[in-house]
Amino acid sequence: MSFTLLCNKIFNKAINDYHVTDNVDTPINNPFDRDSIENRLYLKCWIDTVQWHYEDIIRDPHIDPIEALQLKRRIDRSNQDRTDLVEQIDSFFRQKYCDVSPLPDARLNTESPAWAIDRLSILALKIYHMKEQAERSDASEEHKARCAQKLAVLEEQQVDLSTAIDQLLDDIEAGKIYMKVYRQMKMYNDPATNPVLYGKKKD
Repeated sequence: MSFTLLCNKIFNKAINDYHVTDNVDTPINNPFDRDSIENRLYLKCWIDTVQWHYEDIIRDPHIDPIEALQLKRRIDRSNQDRTDLVEQIDSFFRQKYCDVSPLPDARLNTESPAWAIDRLSILALKIYHMKEQAERSDASEEHKARCAQKLAVLEEQQVDLSTAIDQLLDDIEAGKIYMKVYRQMKMYNDPATNPVLYGKKKD
């Protein structure tokens, strides 16, 4: 099984598991061993799925402003969790390929494997929800046809992205591409670098 086939299988499971209740407060029940890459992939997609629905809720024009602010804080935490998971997945790849010696003409890729896998997780969510729209019983035929066309494009994109990720991993393993991972340095979450936060700290 290719790595992206495993990813897509786990992403679909996480998305389907979430939609059993379709509630952002549903506790995660990760079925995979804590130290496995499968566990990290499931958790990654679960976080993405919950955040997808946070983003739906916060766009309610009638949302209470206090609830909106609380939800914005949850979205911020979710974004940080998402970034942390991407870095954990990249750590898996760094360890997996640590003994590979890059070839003299090895290239550097524009993004790490895990950030590409992050996009694959989001793509699985887009496919799930576009399929929902294409099959809505209360929608017009025009709406369903438009969504069916978009769904076909998303499914093609999923195949292409999966192929590209698997090729990237093959090239890393063969020494044709080498990994260089930069940690995300989000300044607005850090009390030492966000002027609003360190300004208040002085008061």
